[in-house]
Amino acid sequence: MELRDIEIFLALAEELHFGRTAERLRVSQARVSQAIKKQERRIGAALFDRTSRTVRLTDVGRQLRDDLQPAYAGLHQSLERARLAARGVTGRLRVGMMPFNLVDLHFYWKTFRSRHPQWELEIRQMVYTDPFSRLRDGDLDVLVAWLPVEEPDFTVGPVLLTDPRILAVCADHELAGRTSVRLEMFADFRHPMPPGLPDYWEDGYMPFHSPRGRSIERGGHVFNAEDLINQVGMGEIIHGFPSHVTRHWGMPNIRWIPVPDLATLSFVLVWRTDAENEAIRALADTVRELGTFRF
Repeated sequence: MELRDIEIFLALAEELHFGRTAERLRVSQARVSQAIKKQERRIGAALFDRTSRTVRLTDVGRQLRDDLQPAYAGLHQSLERARLAARGVTGRLRVGMMPFNLVDLHFYWKTFRSRHPQWELEIRQMVYTDPFSRLRDGDLDVLVAWLPVEEPDFTVGPVLLTDPRILAVCADHELAGRTSVRLEMFADFRHPMPPGLPDYWEDGYMPFHSPRGRSIERGGHVFNAEDLINQVGMGEIIHGFPSHVTRHWGMPNIRWIPVPDLATLSFVLVWRTDAENEAIRALADTVRELGTFRF
């Protein structure tokens, strides 16, 4: 079985949708179908049950997926290590970003890369859903997250940036004409938040109660920054952000209003304590030396 055919099979086993698989792998749906049919002919059994609405793994397909996944992952990692070694790179450091201001933090990443060319630094923008699991699963080495982080298996490193808070509303919202708002006013509206966040961490970003003890209600879930800001622009929601977003979202249908009594957010490097290595320590040292970025 060719490596590309294995990749197509495993992607389809995960997506269970020919169109999404083709889009993910940047091939045609016909190429996906061709690869699966070829594998089924070679094995002598169907790997997927297909209807006009659903795609499901057969028992044979599930067994093949379970057998191939670890072998493919190991092969892929071996090829990637060889590719990096050919460039003089001995390892990779994967950093997940919760804040939006990748550009403002480039001086940290550029300094690290110039000092430590032996490590490839990969910066990923995170979705909101359960980012701590990405560290625990080993998919990331370091996470840039807001304080507080009170996970017993994590090390909290240096602060990269501190940022005051603003409220985003659509241009015709009842609050749009104000020059500032108080946190107490948040209790008059519902606020979407990602699912699965630890309560203490969610409360650090958006308190559950106003200063007078009124409940600040949650309404609906969001999974990424684009959905969040688009819902604000459509007038469906309002949302409190760190102020750095105003440097990157110049949208005429959005009004940004300071919230002076909503606590400033501090973003830090976080990593699994038992996974700490030389590259992580070098990145933390770089941030400490350059100091905290303040808005």
